[in-house]
Amino acid sequence: MPIKLENVTFTYMKGTPFEKTALQNVSLQIEKGEFVAVIGHTGSGKSTLVQHLSGLLHPQKGTVCVDGIDLSAKNADAKKARNSVGMVFQYPEHQIFAETVYEDIAFGPRNKGLQPDEVDRAVRDAMAFVGLDFETFAQRSPFRLSGGQMRRVAIAGVIAMEPDYLILDEPSAGLDPRARDAVFTEVMALHKKRGMAVILVTHNMEEAAQYASRLLVISGGQIILDGKPHEIFTGHREELVAASMDVPQIYKLADCLKEHGLAVDYTPQLAALERQILALRRAQHAD
Repeated sequence: MPIKLENVTFTYMKGTPFEKTALQNVSLQIEKGEFVAVIGHTGSGKSTLVQHLSGLLHPQKGTVCVDGIDLSAKNADAKKARNSVGMVFQYPEHQIFAETVYEDIAFGPRNKGLQPDEVDRAVRDAMAFVGLDFETFAQRSPFRLSGGQMRRVAIAGVIAMEPDYLILDEPSAGLDPRARDAVFTEVMALHKKRGMAVILVTHNMEEAAQYASRLLVISGGQIILDGKPHEIFTGHREELVAASMDVPQIYKLADCLKEHGLAVDYTPQLAALERQILALRRAQHAD
C-alpha cells in the first residue's frame, strides 16, 4: 500500500502579492515499511509535503493517492485512506485537547466507530507501547505532563488509530537528550514490530543519519536528492551546502580522523563512534 504523489503543485495565497509556490511538480512514492527522513531548510516545502501525505492539504495540481485512492475525494474509501496516515505535529500541545490522557487517545478510535471495549483495548495497547503506565497516567490531564510525556501521548493517539504510515514533524524539538532517545526508541520499536512506515521531518542531520533508511532532501519546493542517507551525506555534500544544509557532525569527525592518519570506515565504525558520542552527551546532561 504505497503513498504516491504525481506532479503535485501547491501555491500559498495564489493570485496575491504574497503568492509562494511551496511544492512544484513533485512526484514521489513511499512504500509501507520504509523509514524516510525529510530534510530541508526553513521554507523549503517539507512541511507542505507531509501535510499532503496526510491529506491535510490537497494539491492544486496533481494527485496524492494511498493504494490508488485519491485522498482529496469525498467518499468512504478516501476517508479510510486518510485514516491510514497518522501525523504527530511538532508541538503536541497543538494536537492534544482532551481533559484526560485516556480521552485524548480514545478520540481517534471512537471516531472510527469502534465499540467501547475495542476503544479501551486500543487505548491500553497504545499507552503500553509508548511506555505510559495506564493506572498512573490514564486519568491525568495531559497538559500537566512533561514535554516528553506529552509527545508520547500524541504518538499514542496516532498509534491507537493503527495507521500504516506515521508522520513525525520534528519529534525531538524541545526535548532533552534522554527524552529524545526515549521517543525514538519507541518509534523504532513501532516501525519494526508493526511494519509501519515512518516519515520523519527533521532539521537534525544526526537523526536522519541514525534512524532513516531513505533520505529526501527538499529545496525550493522540489525534491533535489532521494537516496540512502550514507550515500547522500558522503557523495552530495556540495548540493547540501548549496541548499543551505550540512552533513552530520559525525561525518566531519570521521573526515578529521582520516586527515590525521586514522583510517575510519563510515560503517560500521562510524555508527560505533556515534553511539559513543551520544552516550557522552547523555552523561554530560545528567551531570
